[in-house]
Amino acid sequence: MLKKIVLLNIGLWIGFTFLQAQTNITESYIQQYKDLAIREMRRTGVPAAIKLAQAILESQSGKSSLALTANNHFGIKCKTEWTGGKTYQDDDEKGECFRVYASAEQSFTDHSDFLKNRPYYAALFKLNPLDMEGWAFLVNDYGPESYLYFTLLMDNGEVWTFDNTKIRGCVNKTMNRYEKNRG
Repeated sequence: MLKKIVLLNIGLWIGFTFLQAQTNITESYIQQYKDLAIREMRRTGVPAAIKLAQAILESQSGKSSLALTANNHFGIKCKTEWTGGKTYQDDDEKGECFRVYASAEQSFTDHSDFLKNRPYYAALFKLNPLDMEGWAFLVNDYGPESYLYFTLLMDNGEVWTFDNTKIRGCVNKTMNRYEKNRG
């Protein structure tokens, strides 16, 4: 019995240490890119909290292979009009084409332009910029697990604080909206 208790405590300590390290990585990522996200918010209207939460999710706080090798912090795929650098990685399908950027700043700028200039995302810009739930729902078409993680990340990671937006009861409202709209 004592052996089980010791092993359980060791497991909990390892888990806590991992979570604390991940939290520190995410906090550092926010500090590194928050000014850029705010600049893009002023330029295009994409809320900084949404931009950072999506970047954290897509790039694993800048630690994903796509972020490290291609400066692609949002997982933006090439699409037919892309004429810049390309890299190929398995995602939804094998060997998908992803955009390569010279810098993270270029990735953040392209992400804003990608959302702003695509008819698919036009509904975003009809929302109040402070409607974080609406933005989170429409910008994430991954499904309920990623969507829920995205909203929890914004809520628990306090990503929203620098653009003066707070999310209250986001998880329940978000999941209700997802369920209602998924049809």
